[in-house]
Formats: sequence, structure tokens, C-alpha cells
Amino acid sequence: MPQTVDLVLAPREAAEPEAIQRALVRKMGRPIASDRFVLIRRSIDARKRPVRVNLGIRVYADDEPLVPEFVPFCYQDVRTAEPVIVVGAGPAGLFAALRLLELGLRPVVIERGKPVRSRRRDVAALNRRGILDSESNYAFGEGGAGTFSDGKLYTRSKKRGDHHRVLHRFHQHGADAAILYEAHPHIGSNRLPDIVQAMRETILAHGGEILFQQAVVGLSLSAGCVNGVILKHGGRVGGRAVILATGHSARDVYRMLLGQGITIEAKPFAMGVRVEHPQGLIDRIQYHGEPRGEYLPAAAYNLAQQVDGRGVYSFCMCPGGVIVPASTEADGLVVNGMSFAKRNSPFANAGIVVEIALADIPGDARNNPLVGLDYQQTLERLAFTNGGGGVIAPAQRLTDFVAGRPSSNLPACSYPPGVTASSLSEWIPSTIGRRLQLGFNAFDRRMRGFLTSDALVVGVESRTSSPVRIPRDPQTLQHVAVAGLFPCGEGAGYAGGIVSCAVDGERAAEAVRRHLQNQS
Repeated sequence: MPQTVDLVLAPREAAEPEAIQRALVRKMGRPIASDRFVLIRRSIDARKRPVRVNLGIRVYADDEPLVPEFVPFCYQDVRTAEPVIVVGAGPAGLFAALRLLELGLRPVVIERGKPVRSRRRDVAALNRRGILDSESNYAFGEGGAGTFSDGKLYTRSKKRGDHHRVLHRFHQHGADAAILYEAHPHIGSNRLPDIVQAMRETILAHGGEILFQQAVVGLSLSAGCVNGVILKHGGRVGGRAVILATGHSARDVYRMLLGQGITIEAKPFAMGVRVEHPQGLIDRIQYHGEPRGEYLPAAAYNLAQQVDGRGVYSFCMCPGGVIVPASTEADGLVVNGMSFAKRNSPFANAGIVVEIALADIPGDARNNPLVGLDYQQTLERLAFTNGGGGVIAPAQRLTDFVAGRPSSNLPACSYPPGVTASSLSEWIPSTIGRRLQLGFNAFDRRMRGFLTSDALVVGVESRTSSPVRIPRDPQTLQHVAVAGLFPCGEGAGYAGGIVSCAVDGERAAEAVRRHLQNQS
């Protein structure tokens, strides 16, 4: 059997196959050919100086056959199979569709936005000219919000399903093999469109169907069972099962469900701001003053602090990244972050957000499940107004925000449409603003130099997760009251991030097969 060997090397050694081979020979005390070992795990240990790289290596004996690290998925031809409607072509929807192909069912994917190439042009128009297409932007369109969010594939939700399947499926569709062994894998927003397009081609080549620019405005119901969906521009698509994977920004879907008397419920979520630092500063802090050089990645951080009974934490940290306009509504402003594959921007940004409990929200969550959504919109409209309208974002030096004083000028910022000085603490609700201020002070005690006038706070980061849950049976994954309806992913309130959404989409596809078998 192959043997797994752990190595701890300097960054330069860990980047050179010959140096890894020499280290293996030293540790194992025998010659090892270059084709007899495979890298299976890689992580950076920057807890103390000097920075080291931890490697896991699978070593084979000379006469031992190599076991493939990746076995391609086998998709069935489903042209004559029963259709299953998948609403939404984000990570949950695409991975549900691919799993349906494996299970011998025909996915009919309905996406409100455009194919990823056309969507890319709309995103460019938003960045350069401030033109927002409410159906094709950073949230809506083929690939979902994950397409333009760096492609981070790290997840802590590893008990819900096999996250390795997700990584392998990305690799089969064009992602670099490094995602199979990196501790914090990412793809990059410049590479994800090609991968998403390859997934679409797989679905179509095996008999699936994808309908673009077709928003679903209603469910077709009969005797408590779903039997199809109704489209905005007319027409109906029939099917005995509907996977609802619409993402956390499809607010009209929540209103549609509520209007049809379908149970939904308010749930806690988080909101806050984006903070941006010079990447070099984060590198110096995290790498203990050592120069990063060419063998270490742009440094990241992960911060959390309890403040007045609520968590304040970093979210979607983008080393070497840029802040982007993630609005979906003309009178609201939302910011998010992304990175390209090389993570070579001179800036580092992250969402710093505060937990929002239902008790923190004005209104009665028991009688109005949309109170959290309304609260999100209120803050986004305040950001829109204080940014001066359009997609110019309100911003403040981090030290000024914490001190509660205005910024007379602003440092350079990666946000393409531009920023304008605004005293965020004057219009962000105090339940959020005060906790952010105390949280930033706590973060500076942990990362000396984090609290600096060279850093910028940009508002607002409001789409961390859905403020609404679409309740489902934990065993069947069906909606608690509507047979054949399978809510999944971030929009349903059961996942967060690309990998966990993809896993949830696969689980929904498997639940659909069980449901249809039971109906036969």
C-alpha cells in the first residue's frame, strides 16, 4: 500500500518538485523516483517565524501501481428521461443538474440571467459605467454569485456531504489540480467563467436543457404538490419535482412564495462593511515582517470576536483582490469582494460583519418572515443615498470610522466605480456600527497594525447570507408543506459558499430521485 509522508519545508523548497523529492529521500532513507510520489495536501503555517509549508505526500513502492487521485464522473444520456426542473444556475443549481445526469434524470435548468459570457459584459458595464442590469450582474446569471467572488472552495461544512466530489467535479471541468490538495483552494474569477461554461456544455451534451433569461414567477400546484413552474414571459414548464436553487439575492422569489401561501420563515443573518488594506501590510502582519517573495501566496486572515452578545467576524476574505458592486436593485448599493487566480492586486479586502438576531430587527418576525429582507434593503438604500446615488460607494478611513469622526480625504481604493467620503457610523444602525467599531479594536490587538489610516471601510456588505429560510423536512429535503418542492443552497437558508451550496444541490438531486421512485 502507498505510504503517506508529512513534510515541513521552507516555502521555496515546497515549490520545487526536486527539493520535495530530496526531502522525501532524507526522511525515508531510500531512493524515490520522481514518478513515485504524489502531492495530496498543502498548507501554509504562518503561526510563527519562519513561515513553513506543510505537505502531505503519497509515496508508492517501485513495483506498486499508482492509484488515480481523480476518477472522472460518468454522466448518462438523459434525452428520454423524466424531467426535473432546477430553478437557478448558481453552484447549487449546476451541481444539482450534474448529479441528476449521473442519476439518469433530465435536468431542465431555468436561469433568470444571461449566459456567463454575456453576463461578463454586463458586469464590465457596471464596473466602468455604473450601468446596472437588474437581471444580469454580480448576483444573477449563469454561475450565480460564486462566479465573480474569487472561487473560494474552502468550507467548514464537511458533514453534510462529500465536498471532495465538488472539487473533483470542478477539476473535471477545467479547474487546476491544485484545488485537490490546497488547504484553502480557490479558482479565481477570471477562470471560473470557462469552468461554468464547460459545466453547461456537459449538461446540454447529455440531454439536459437550460433556459436563460427566464425568471420563474410562480409555482404550479395541485393538491399540495408541485407540478411545474410559471415563467415571467409566459408559459409553463411541467415536472413532478422542482429544485429551488435561486440564491440569497432573489428577493422576488421569497415574495412569490409568500404570495402563494407557501411557508417561509425569517432567520438570523449578518451585515456590515467591506474593509480594504494594502496587501503588503497584511503580508507583513501575517508573515511576521518577512518579505512574501514569490513562494508565498498573498496573505489572508480570519478574524472573529464576540461583542455585546453578537459575533463580529471576517467574511469572504479576498487577498490580492478588489471590491466590486454587487447591487441587484436600482435604489440600493451593495459591495462584495473578488480576486483573480493570481491574487496580484495591491489590495486585500474582506467583509467585516455583525450577526443580526431576529430581536435586532424592527418588526414582528413571527408574522412577517420578510422583516430581515426589509432590514437589508433599508441599509442598502442608506448606502445608495450616502454614496450620492448610482454605484459610487460611501467610504471612510478605518481609523476615522472607529473614532467616529469624518474623513477629510480617502486613500486609493480598488472599487472600480469609485468611492466618496461618508461618515458611515452616522447612518449605519448603532446595533451594527458600534459592534463593528469595538470589533476592529479587538482585531488590532490580534493583528497589530490592522487598525490603520491606510485602510478603508466601504459600505455596505449586506448579502452574506439569506435572511429567509424555506423550511424543508430534514430527511426528505422536501418543503415541509409542498410535495415535490426541494429548496436548497444559500437562497433556501441551508448553505453558505460555493462548496456547501454545491453539496446541498447534489443532496437535493438525490432526494428528488428518491421522491420520484416513491411516486412510481
